[in-house]
Amino acid sequence: MADRRFELICEVEPPTRPELTRVRHQIGVMSPIADSFLIPDNHIGRATVSSVAVAHEVQAMGARSIACLNSRDRNLLGFQRDLLTAAAYGVERFLFVHGDKPSAGGRTSELTVRAMIEQARAAEQDPAFGGCSPFRAGVTSGLRPLPGWKSAADFVFVQVSYSLENLLRWRDSVSLSVPVYAGVMVLASAGMARNLAAKIPDIDIPDQLVADVERDRDAGVAAACEQILAIRDSGAFDGAHLVPVSRYRQVAALLEREL
Repeated sequence: MADRRFELICEVEPPTRPELTRVRHQIGVMSPIADSFLIPDNHIGRATVSSVAVAHEVQAMGARSIACLNSRDRNLLGFQRDLLTAAAYGVERFLFVHGDKPSAGGRTSELTVRAMIEQARAAEQDPAFGGCSPFRAGVTSGLRPLPGWKSAADFVFVQVSYSLENLLRWRDSVSLSVPVYAGVMVLASAGMARNLAAKIPDIDIPDQLVADVERDRDAGVAAACEQILAIRDSGAFDGAHLVPVSRYRQVAALLEREL
């Protein structure tokens, strides 16, 4: 990645009501530090405004976007609808994921992430998408061996980790020629730490960080910013995927001075 610039991709909190004021505020606040914005898709199993629609809003504000789409909520026809909508809006980059367990309703089983990538690639040969730019498809990876089919993606987002050592060990274990982004999440509270540990058993949150956050709620912001700078300085990754949770103002203020 010697000839690539380190990128910071900031995740925004998509609205759960038909109102875009708060998401516009997030974009405006983080624009000075963000190279792109990632928009989740019905994250943690709750219904939100379409990630494709929010990605279009991001681009209307002059920023670059990546729309997340999950296989959980879609059959093939619904996914083809999303690709047509994205093409109409000029949204070209996607992160395809499996999706968390839904809080209401069931999971469709017709699509997989691999099938979504294949469909996005096939759109290049579909006359319906004539004149449109090719889609770019990204995938996620835990800190474990990467399946061969994921190596064919256009970029890879790595699981959130609070250990630079673990991230670097994983990066040394895989051979990828596409951009790879390390996941960094602000730890906002000790309760959040417990929830993350329950959902992601191998996330390995340092006890000292949890104790620091209990004493000072800004400690998680400082730790996340320090980790982003350390990831950048390591030269091992093409960028970082930052999940600021509710602390996007504080993160933006601190990183604007450092990046």
